[in-house]
Amino acid sequence: MKNTPWDSYQLFLQVARRGGLTGASVVSGLSPATVGRRMLELEQETGRMLFARSQTGYRLTADGQTLLDHLQEMEAAARKVDAWRQAGEGGATVKIAAGTWVAWLLTENFSAIRIPADAFNIVLTIGEARANLAYRESDIGIRAFEPDEANLAARLLGEVAYAVYVRRNAGELETRWIAVAEDEAISAYLRWPYRQTPEPIVATVNRPRSLPDLVRAGAGKAVLPCFVGDLDPELQRLGGELAELRHRQWIVLNNEDRHRPEIRTVADRMTKLLKSYADLFAGKRASRS
Repeated sequence: MKNTPWDSYQLFLQVARRGGLTGASVVSGLSPATVGRRMLELEQETGRMLFARSQTGYRLTADGQTLLDHLQEMEAAARKVDAWRQAGEGGATVKIAAGTWVAWLLTENFSAIRIPADAFNIVLTIGEARANLAYRESDIGIRAFEPDEANLAARLLGEVAYAVYVRRNAGELETRWIAVAEDEAISAYLRWPYRQTPEPIVATVNRPRSLPDLVRAGAGKAVLPCFVGDLDPELQRLGGELAELRHRQWIVLNNEDRHRPEIRTVADRMTKLLKSYADLFAGKRASRS
């Protein structure tokens, strides 16, 4: 039997992790038809049925799960080799995934995360989607819930509170909603304005980072994490905390990688930094007149 090219196994991983051809197509850049053909070829080459196919997607068979387990072990070994190589070159990298506002806080306090003497680099990925550490797309992530994946470790950082904010001394016309576009509103706080009536949404943006700017400009009101709104002297709360949006916050690491010196160092520093803001995250701040 001819050797199966590694890219076929990588494509298999994408199909297995995303449950079908469409997700793998988006990641790989191949058409769903091509991905499907490649999976049939892989089954022929291995002599095993890897997927149970249905209209709802691709489900792994027992043989498919076994192959997935083997490939994940290979990925783990490859990452260890890569980390070893990078350390020898003085260029180890720590990949952090965080939402818009935690990433903002990290960048504002970057000197607390990495110091000039450190022999590693930082890659910060910013987005509202859940940080994916199970497949090592990131080394450290921030999540709004405790992970249920068996191979992840988590540290509780505290709670995060939310409120509606307007420009300080705002007029009546400034209390209409501004929001992130509905198809980009992944998080619960971003979806909040779409559940409110009768005030209209008068402006939308595609990134949360622009919401305080619009509020400051008097465009309307927006839901923000309290640690963002309360730190801005030009903003004030409109009403009390939105209690149903409160959630816990966790720093998450892959169990197999969390003891790597550079990852442990960055995780410890991030934990110390974010816990120092615990009261602000929880919406506890001195009231302003």
